[in-house]
Amino acid sequence: MNFEIDKKQIEIFYNETENKKIPVIILNTFSGEGNKVWDECKKLNAKDFILVAISKMSWSNDLTPWECPPLYKGDSYCKGYADDYLELIENEIIPKAEDFITNELHKEIEYFGVAGYSLGGLFALYSGYKTDIFKRIASASGSMWYPNFAEYVKKNEISKKIDKIYFSLGNKEKNSKIEILKTVEDKTKEIYDYLSNNINTTYEENQGNHFQEGILRMAKGIKWILE
Repeated sequence: MNFEIDKKQIEIFYNETENKKIPVIILNTFSGEGNKVWDECKKLNAKDFILVAISKMSWSNDLTPWECPPLYKGDSYCKGYADDYLELIENEIIPKAEDFITNELHKEIEYFGVAGYSLGGLFALYSGYKTDIFKRIASASGSMWYPNFAEYVKKNEISKKIDKIYFSLGNKEKNSKIEILKTVEDKTKEIYDYLSNNINTTYEENQGNHFQEGILRMAKGIKWILE
């Protein structure tokens, strides 16, 4: 099932299954890797779920909570449109997906989770502070370095519905020439430590830098929040 809303491309992946009640994971993807993540989840024997993969959003703008200037020459300016994009997901994308799942697949949605890689992982966690629609969050190599984000996490209250959060990083991601990116491991662990006081939360370290095995890392995160 594929459809388009506000120029965003949405693909729904599912198995033929006897299960009547099934979780749905919303995944923001950079270049339409939904099918690759779906295939990887199956290889990892993830529990049965439905994947709603969204692509063709403005990566640097739609997934960022507030403005951030370019980090280096040629980098994008992040405009911080996450609130507007989340509203689109809640009010238009999810209802259309829900209609298909309920009326065409004849499934009952157990809960919604949200997942993403890099800025998608930042958006996934931020979403937990802005809406009660999600129950579980997977942030793989999430951009927890984002300016003032760790402070935001501590000063604000995450949705009481959230019961599982997954974080991961590559062990070389902090080895950057860009000062703010060097903080990614410290900030991720700081946020993980804070949220794990009240929520079932895990932190997984992978080998390599930010750009290694992104599909596998994302699939591992989705598998964990489904368990």
